[in-house]
Amino acid sequence: MTDAQETAADSSLRTTGGAPPEDGGTSVTGAPNPEPGQEPIPLLEPREGVPPVIADADALAEAVAAFAAGSGPVAVDAERASGYRYGQRAYLVQLRREGAGTALIDPVACPDLSALGEALSGVEWVLHAATQDLPCLREIGMVPTRLFDTELAGRLAGFPRVGLGAMVEGVLGFVLEKGHSAVDWSTRPLPDPWLRYAALDVELLVDLRDALEKELDRQGKLDWARQEFDAIASAPPPEPRKDPWRRTSGMHKVRRRRQLAVVRELWQTRDRIAQRRDVSPGKVLSDAAIVEAALALPADVQALAASNGFGHRMGRRQLEQWQAAVDRAKALPEVQLPAPGQPVTGPPPPRAWADKDPAAAARLSAARAAVSALAEQLNMPQENLITPDTVRRVCWEPPKVVDAETVGAALAGYGARPWQVEQVTPVLVAALSA
Repeated sequence: MTDAQETAADSSLRTTGGAPPEDGGTSVTGAPNPEPGQEPIPLLEPREGVPPVIADADALAEAVAAFAAGSGPVAVDAERASGYRYGQRAYLVQLRREGAGTALIDPVACPDLSALGEALSGVEWVLHAATQDLPCLREIGMVPTRLFDTELAGRLAGFPRVGLGAMVEGVLGFVLEKGHSAVDWSTRPLPDPWLRYAALDVELLVDLRDALEKELDRQGKLDWARQEFDAIASAPPPEPRKDPWRRTSGMHKVRRRRQLAVVRELWQTRDRIAQRRDVSPGKVLSDAAIVEAALALPADVQALAASNGFGHRMGRRQLEQWQAAVDRAKALPEVQLPAPGQPVTGPPPPRAWADKDPAAAARLSAARAAVSALAEQLNMPQENLITPDTVRRVCWEPPKVVDAETVGAALAGYGARPWQVEQVTPVLVAALSA
């Protein structure tokens, strides 16, 4: 039995009250506390019921006061409309804190939640997969100074499945209904079943945090987790992606520079239309259609209409705007055509190492094997122990003198946390010295 499985089997952790229950007692949801081996209990209703959605300044002010007066960590979640709307803005924010209960806030009606963010400054925020929600929370004025990421905690603790539903079921013994995770959260009014689902997503988040903290402490990894959480909380907003059009699905088929220019022009045209209409770009034109047009280089609207993704239910005006984009790309002078690949800022792809630098390839092979063995020993994914990019960079350009001090400094220079430097440095020194 792994450490994580022992945690899941520990019935003292399976409570929604935040502390181990009395023997034979019930949780605050009214359900009997599950015993090891017992079927998990469906969690169907929030303990105080589904609260009304906060959609005006007065209700928001009351919520800010209530959460400021609450105690302990605050559970935070956000729902987006990925695949339906342009961008990744939040369309519902859920919070729960001891003494304040659960709040569901409509950030469309209340777009500035900076007062709530300020009221919770210094409070530990509990999120699941924090890096997914932090960008949209930042847009509405909510930025944590301290956080606990239950998904990352599960990874560090060695849980094989780290989705919220799997974690709540494995650790706390309750089943969360996940049927509404991919719905269009920009819908107004939000249906009652969706609101119930949203409230339940934060119902047990603090309880899960408490159980995972106990498990991380038992494994000697709690300080590691805190370093990871601090790094997430203090990280600046990510830089805008350079040439995002290059991430069009199917780009590997596009080889010639003129064809790349067509992809770029169609992608940028689609993006402007999607932003103006506030819809997902994929609903304007599919990636497959963009790549098809780039490969075909259609001469006119009729030829474009014969391409997959353009002829079906597309009006003449729409076809003309896409053909105009194709024509703009075809008219570009050679010097303005995009390069076949993006400039490489780091080491070359590992597949090229054997030809370019056989010694570096040997170092990388040894380092990968050593890191893999250490990750297995520590019962965590390799990418959480140290990023593959960091390993590649150190192996491609190792310090002139390979020892614990120089390798540790190199790892830190690439952003490794102190706990990672401590764990990984010895195995990398051995691999680089072999």
